[in-house]
Amino acid sequence: MTINVLPEPRTSASASAFARMLPGLALSGALAATGIALGRIAWLQDHGFSALTLAIVLGMIVGNTVYPWAPRWAVASGAGVNFSKQNLLRLGVVLYGLRLTVQDIDHVGIAGVAIDTMILGSTFALACLIGTRWLGLERKTAMLIGAGSAICGAAAVMAAEPVVKARAEQVTVAVATVVVFGTLAIFLYPALFELNRHWALIPGGANGFGIYVGSTIHEVAQVVAAARSVGPDAANSAVIAKMVRVMMLAPFLVMLSAWLARDSTLQALVEAEHAHAKGQLAVPWFAFGFVAVVLLNSLQWLPASVVAVTIEIDTALLAMAMAALGLATHIGAIRKAGAKPLLLALILFGWLIVGGALINRWVPALLG
Repeated sequence: MTINVLPEPRTSASASAFARMLPGLALSGALAATGIALGRIAWLQDHGFSALTLAIVLGMIVGNTVYPWAPRWAVASGAGVNFSKQNLLRLGVVLYGLRLTVQDIDHVGIAGVAIDTMILGSTFALACLIGTRWLGLERKTAMLIGAGSAICGAAAVMAAEPVVKARAEQVTVAVATVVVFGTLAIFLYPALFELNRHWALIPGGANGFGIYVGSTIHEVAQVVAAARSVGPDAANSAVIAKMVRVMMLAPFLVMLSAWLARDSTLQALVEAEHAHAKGQLAVPWFAFGFVAVVLLNSLQWLPASVVAVTIEIDTALLAMAMAALGLATHIGAIRKAGAKPLLLALILFGWLIVGGALINRWVPALLG
């Protein structure tokens, strides 16, 4: 007699994959929640330390202390950590568009857009030129430092990482430079405002100086902290100028991807996951998602409460990505990078202060 044995029910592939990712997601989530909670402390806010910065610091602490002592836990959490720093990062960048609207451009006018564009392009170009040719840095490291300095700090570094295919320690070094010089800017720019009141290098009073702040300081949180020290008028114009600068993240990523794809010497490093033909463009699709969300938010169809909740979710996603990045970063690799990344960031910081001031002076005059 033949007995037919029914196959045992199989766990779905998705459920099995989620189970493997759960430890890493839980760990990244816990670190992100801690970073967000710390980021609400008034003293840390006043000094420009955002939840994203704190999350990566916490991740690095755990990754370089607990992980070496508990290698089994490190292995068990690996899948979830990788998912957080890759997939959740892309989703976080897309939802970041809810912080922006097309109407923001109207508030700063053509001059403000031109200022942001010139500062972004010149800063990133200097990063690539000085970083690779003078300092001998790896191009990926120079690009990440340039992106963080030119656009919006840690968020730009994280958004550029999938395009340049950087290592975790390279991303962490770039984020560290943003923290160092962005924090320094919080204390320096109010003093520069007092000097500008006497020298009148940057026109427009507090509003004009606010555009200067928003177009040259790294992180959004740092822009807010520095501009508030100057005054409410400066803070308002600084935030708008910064938001326009952030909005340039998507076209920047597309152009960066196209540039890298055309560079035959870097083709193997920047090929997309499903791109096999030489010279094929590694399109950062999440950048188009970012633009789509900005356009949707500009229509003001979504209730304000929905937007507010989604922004909170987005902050959590980005914080999880930063925490996961910290977990994957080894202090030894950062030490190996040496002082050159910090020197490059210092040079770019000097350019943002001096070159940014000149651009903020000349562009409004040229455009009338």
